[in-house]
Amino acid sequence: MNSWLGKGILVVATLVLVLSGITWAAHDDHGCSNATLRAAYGFRVVGQGPDNSVTAVVGMKHFDGAGKLTQVDFGVDDGTPQSGEVDAKGAFQFRTGETGTYTVNPDCTGSMEIHLNASSVPPGTSTGVIKIMFVLSNHGRAIHEVVAESTPPGASGPDHTFTTRADDWKLGSDNDHE
Repeated sequence: MNSWLGKGILVVATLVLVLSGITWAAHDDHGCSNATLRAAYGFRVVGQGPDNSVTAVVGMKHFDGAGKLTQVDFGVDDGTPQSGEVDAKGAFQFRTGETGTYTVNPDCTGSMEIHLNASSVPPGTSTGVIKIMFVLSNHGRAIHEVVAESTPPGASGPDHTFTTRADDWKLGSDNDHE
């Protein structure tokens, strides 16, 4: 009887370990998906060109949790507002109408493409596209970005002369104060 009891305990213990391992492995993907980004995020961007020119942008992205985003932003190049960010009366304004898509991988890495949708560009040129690679941290409350490719409005192709990084913080989280 002791042999039967010992074998039974061993089988039960093995099953518990196997099942707990399966459960742990199922959660080992950090839980990241497109749904991880379903909120508004404030962001800041800093970019530097080969001539040491500096671009700085602040804005807000709205992620829908299903792979689509909208964005508003305001930027300056060497202290001068970017095109379209001053209205006819000289008042500063945020650029609106920017849209995009994103993909979040199970390991909390991802990519996004933002379409600036600039309206006054020469025919046959880009309305502005930014391709970004990112990593999520703090359970999706922060996004750390690097611009992989950028085609400015009015350009015929990508501009590879800028190094640009950005950080985003989920609004209302403990990290939106940096």
